[in-house]
Amino acid sequence: MERLQSILFDLDGTLTDPKEGITKSVEYALGKFDIAVEHPDLLLPYIGPPLYDSFVDIQGFNTENALQAVEFYRERYRTLGMFENAVIPGIPQLLEELKDRGFDLYVATSKPTVFAEEIIRHYGLEKYFRHVAGSNLDGTRSKKKEVIQHVLAENGIAAEEALMIGDREHDIIGAQACGVASIGVLVGYGSETELRTAGADYIARNVKEIGEIISRIDANIIDIK
Repeated sequence: MERLQSILFDLDGTLTDPKEGITKSVEYALGKFDIAVEHPDLLLPYIGPPLYDSFVDIQGFNTENALQAVEFYRERYRTLGMFENAVIPGIPQLLEELKDRGFDLYVATSKPTVFAEEIIRHYGLEKYFRHVAGSNLDGTRSKKKEVIQHVLAENGIAAEEALMIGDREHDIIGAQACGVASIGVLVGYGSETELRTAGADYIARNVKEIGEIISRIDANIIDIK
């Protein structure tokens, strides 16, 4: 069994709660198509997956409209929505503990890298991470598998020594595709059913349990899978 060394974190719904900024920016984008939203909570499924995919899968937009919707979304998000956000309680303490214990920490998100880096800096989390990786603004590298592969390749990380932590099925499916073990967390926007169905190796119901699971893996009490 390999020793766990590198821990990859999703951003939205795992490190921060982006609900207000994302839902308001999606609502703004839909408004450009004269689509009214009855309640912002109806837009929660947009949190986590690649944005273009959500406009296609959830809204039923064709390619042209989905691309345009992403641009409208970014009009608001880059100036307002990015900072309508909050660090999930307990996360800074967890990151501090993991870093002190010698783990290498990374961010792997479907959000564009330029936005992810700015959010991480804004909330003072940059000191914990060796690399913040996301998608490109042109829509490439938006699948979680591609982001995880990028982090592994750029940093010389062996898949069997890595762990992916995220709150949606895309995080778990992407990790599996890369041969990386995963923790599905319930602090964000994915349900336990969603995460278990996707194949999460472990489930953490809160931030404290994330640390406990990592400690058990590190002590060889449970397998890294």
